[in-house]
Amino acid sequence: MADSNNTTHFGFETVPESEKAGRVQGVFGSVASKYDIMNDVMSMGIHRIWKDAMMDWLAPRPGQKLLDVAGGTGDVSFKFLKRAGHGHATVCDLTEPMLVAGRQRAEADHMAESLDWVVGDAMALPFEDNTFDVYTISFGIRNVTRPQEALNEAFRVLKPGGRLMVLEFSQIPNDMMQKVYDLYSFNIIPRMGQAIANDRDSYQYLVESIRKFPDQDTFLDMVKTAGFENAKYRNLTMGIAALHSGWKL
Repeated sequence: MADSNNTTHFGFETVPESEKAGRVQGVFGSVASKYDIMNDVMSMGIHRIWKDAMMDWLAPRPGQKLLDVAGGTGDVSFKFLKRAGHGHATVCDLTEPMLVAGRQRAEADHMAESLDWVVGDAMALPFEDNTFDVYTISFGIRNVTRPQEALNEAFRVLKPGGRLMVLEFSQIPNDMMQKVYDLYSFNIIPRMGQAIANDRDSYQYLVESIRKFPDQDTFLDMVKTAGFENAKYRNLTMGIAALHSGWKL
């Protein structure tokens, strides 16, 4: 449980740890119905290429069981099941309206027998030890109050031989390119949020949360601290996003 005396960041704002989860739920509950459209507009569709790159590195195999944490509207789970041919995916998210939006997608209906939708906290997953072959979290771990605890939980619920894959916005190694990206992020994305989702504040938070997230090497150390071996990362689109991989051996 969060200690009410400890603080964390909510974007650039410092808040008690006990408040962050509720505020994150408020953000994603607010934007759930427009979430997929905003992802396409904000990234100019590139988020789909990043998720395909994630699947290329992951190489799903038939019969595997996936846990997709912060899985929202199911994008990654749908891709996983298509690549695997057959298997099972559990979409776990803290925000029920995101799961509701996901269940309304056509892919969810077609794959209903291979999908579960579960409301759950990444820091206290409602699953037994050694349950899943693969754990993914895409653009979600930066919203967790204590990301290290989420990684520890990932290690716990994976079977021996299981694979962790984290897709998250990251830091561009080139300072000039980072400044250009920041200009776009802080000036354009909140305006898009207002125009498309009628919610500027939520997208202001999302932009700020990206800048507060650890860089690639710092996060790699966190993956290793959780117990994962053969841990490494790959930058995507100059480091705007990064894929981190690790194994429970």
